[in-house]
Amino acid sequence: MPRLSVREQLIDAAYDHLHEHGFAGSAVKDITYAAGVPKGSFYNHFDSKEAMATEVMRRYSADQGTEILMDRSMAPLDRIRAHFAYVAARLERYEYARGCLIGNLGAELSSENSTIRDAVDSSLNCWVVRLASALEEARTTGSLTSDVDGVTLARFLVNAWEGAAIRAKISRNRAPVDDFTAVFESLAADAGATHSAVREHAAATTAN
Repeated sequence: MPRLSVREQLIDAAYDHLHEHGFAGSAVKDITYAAGVPKGSFYNHFDSKEAMATEVMRRYSADQGTEILMDRSMAPLDRIRAHFAYVAARLERYEYARGCLIGNLGAELSSENSTIRDAVDSSLNCWVVRLASALEEARTTGSLTSDVDGVTLARFLVNAWEGAAIRAKISRNRAPVDDFTAVFESLAADAGATHSAVREHAAATTAN
């Protein structure tokens, strides 16, 4: 396997460090040490720690499983179930201790760093767009009972998910995730008949 570039090594190390320790708890020297590269090399690749954090969040967002929402080999409601099962499995991988990096950075830095705030907002908006499309498809097929428009419902679900991720991080268990799922399933015409199978499939995909 080709050796990762120094930039990729830094992003990999920062991804893990930021997710576990947050922005304030991740010094440049800690990231370069974890990456196994000289501290001075950091600024050859990033103008600032904020620029590095923005790149890390782009990567985290790209691995948020939103492509599942566009997989038309599955029914729209099952796509949504599989997507949220996927992001739930990401939380479970770290025993709920790390939460969602998007929400973590937003909560930590939105009031003081406009670059990070804009990156968080962009990530959440992209998530909403893909989710809203799947929700509208589900409404068209009659599998969604809510009369709320797709964009509004998508914003609500993304906001509720981020709240559940924070609560799970505090409680260190999946109860908030299960609460989220129960409320979402109350909107489904089939009352979650296929949810268990979809959740198992998404968990297996995340593990791979």
